[in-house]
Amino acid sequence: MFILGYAVVAYAAFLLSSAWAIVFLAGGIDAGPERPWGVTLAVDSGLLLAFALQHSVMARAGFKRRLTRLIPASAERSTYVLVASLLLVALVGFWQPLPAVVWDVDQEWIWGIYGAGWILVVWSTFGVDHADFLGLKQAWAPWRGRSYQPPEFTERRLYAWLRHPMMLGLTITFWATPHMSVGHLLFALSSTGYLLVGIRYEERDLRRHLTVDYDDYARRVPALVPRPPRARVRE
Repeated sequence: MFILGYAVVAYAAFLLSSAWAIVFLAGGIDAGPERPWGVTLAVDSGLLLAFALQHSVMARAGFKRRLTRLIPASAERSTYVLVASLLLVALVGFWQPLPAVVWDVDQEWIWGIYGAGWILVVWSTFGVDHADFLGLKQAWAPWRGRSYQPPEFTERRLYAWLRHPMMLGLTITFWATPHMSVGHLLFALSSTGYLLVGIRYEERDLRRHLTVDYDDYARRVPALVPRPPRARVRE
């Protein structure tokens, strides 16, 4: 019961931090008092680095093995979600603005693209297993007296068109704005670069752990630019 409650708290933290991030990228990123450029760059770079390191380190199999010596395995994913959510709150809450304008266009339809990016992010979590992705399923199974079964590899829906729909959705949210400031540009460049590096490591892990032929899947389905599904080649 405690682990299930812990998972629910982590899920709530994820929802709240995500909602704040949506508001942040829609204009809050440029709010607040201006400080010296050196201080601002140091603070913002440190926040981005902490968020990236957490995602990279806690996602590795070796770290997970060490963590589950200290906590139940059913709480491992929720711990990842909770720490990531708290760091996202810190990033948004302590971000220092750099409001100098890079571009400013009077094109309100860009907000439609921004919203579509977030819809794609949410949709992609349900394309695999939303509850598993956010740690609820791992905590729910032992509470019901059942063994946890991870979701199987899927090539349906969004994942038949591209391998990383969530990464595409996030990239859209980083860049889709009619008003791009220097601070927003720093965030977009850093976050996009991290996503591209993260995809490389994620695919390496997928090739190592999946029983399916991931190389065949990668040949047929693009990583980020969607295209109509191609038929699987049968030997």
